Amino acid sequence: MNTSGIIALTAVGTLAVAGIGYGGYQALQQNDAPAFADVTHVEPIVRQVDTPREVCRDVAVQRQAEPRDGARATGTILGAVVGGVVGHQFGGGSGKDLATAGGAVAGGYAGNQIQKGMQERNVVTSTEQRCEMVNETRSETVGYEVTYLLGDEEGTVEMKEQPGDRLRVENGKVITD
Repeated sequence: MNTSGIIALTAVGTLAVAGIGYGGYQALQQNDAPAFADVTHVEPIVRQVDTPREVCRDVAVQRQAEPRDGARATGTILGAVVGGVVGHQFGGGSGKDLATAGGAVAGGYAGNQIQKGMQERNVVTSTEQRCEMVNETRSETVGYEVTYLLGDEEGTVEMKEQPGDRLRVENGKVITD
């Protein structure tokens, strides 16, 4: 081998050793970086969620009962009979007939009105279900704001899951997933 070949081999060897040395230095530098960041504070990120739901309850409802005698004929007839009998007790001769007729008319009207009042007070109570939509508000955690310490530097990241005491670090960056 000639001198120039030896010089070339020596130069290549020197460069190779220098390259390996530099690569080893880089590896040491990366190994000196922390592999984990310490979590110093975790704050839940919370939002309010409205959920509609139906609420039903039973309610007592009163309605006027359907009258069996809508024309109130029973009250009118009974009132007219009673009024006629009472009117017949007064007067004499043709006056007695007028008193009977007048008593019958007045009694019929009174009987009709009495039956009307009774029908209006006659109510039927039933139970009905009444429903309405209400919003139920609840809190929901949607993530976490995490404060960490990486070496001497403090940082903050948002995460979907609650972290432990440490966060993994790769290439000097905090890994959040």
